Amino acid sequence: MEPGFTLCIVGLGLMGGSFALALRQACQIGPAPDRRMLPARIVAVGRNAAVLSTAQAAGAVDAWTHDLAAGVAEAEVVILATPVRTTLRLLPEVGRHARAGALIMDLGSSKAEICAAMAALPEGLDPVGGHPMCGKEVSGFAAAEATLFAGRPFIICPLPRTTPTGLERALALVRATGARPLILDPVAHDWGVAAISHLPYMAAVALVNAVDAAGDSLPWSLASSGFRDTTRVAASDVEMMLDILLTNRAAVLEWMQRFSDQMDALHRALAESDEERLRALLSVARQRRSGLQWL
Repeated sequence: MEPGFTLCIVGLGLMGGSFALALRQACQIGPAPDRRMLPARIVAVGRNAAVLSTAQAAGAVDAWTHDLAAGVAEAEVVILATPVRTTLRLLPEVGRHARAGALIMDLGSSKAEICAAMAALPEGLDPVGGHPMCGKEVSGFAAAEATLFAGRPFIICPLPRTTPTGLERALALVRATGARPLILDPVAHDWGVAAISHLPYMAAVALVNAVDAAGDSLPWSLASSGFRDTTRVAASDVEMMLDILLTNRAAVLEWMQRFSDQMDALHRALAESDEERLRALLSVARQRRSGLQWL
């Protein structure tokens, strides 16, 4: 990639905004040779003029536009940082307007459907699926931060058609954000992420709704750090989560069944006052959880 290239970010919310800020920070503090792999110009495409203007004033982007075709056409790298089904809808238009040789990459939380859609992009474009393993329960550019990706796994899903140059470009951008790239097959990604991200969201939703359905204010008045931490992700953006769940439905359903089986085992042990079995189930979870190394 030549120095002075333009990068276009479509969608300047938490992920897109943080990606832009991280690249800006890398440009300021990175060694000179590494800057050849960083954009000299970042253009944002979005709908909200106030948000886009705020991002420009903050130095996250150099320019912005509401016109997807115009933003994409001038960029050597296009990053789609929109909800998954929006990315699926936009990919054909991106394909029509992207310049030859452009790297097309996304930041979506499910990968199989996106990578399948990327495979249909016109020849001459270089598609790579991406998913940073980080986030917050709040959304929008106001929540974006340059260090969001630092030290976190960043999944890269190259397609059979991805060129070595395209993969190198994607890896360089990921490393510039401070993340740790990990190459995975899209289907393997979706299965694994369903377990550690999508299932916890569904469990948190079920827990909040179970308490809410009781119609009693007492539990809410007693809720403290344990309930807060366990249910934090239930506050995630609903539209974003709908996109993720509906585009990774099979894997999420499989893990929900596994979770249901575990709940049934706990329910049965407790209902039967089977202390030995209950102790075994609790101990296995405690041992596994205590042995985890967190970032």
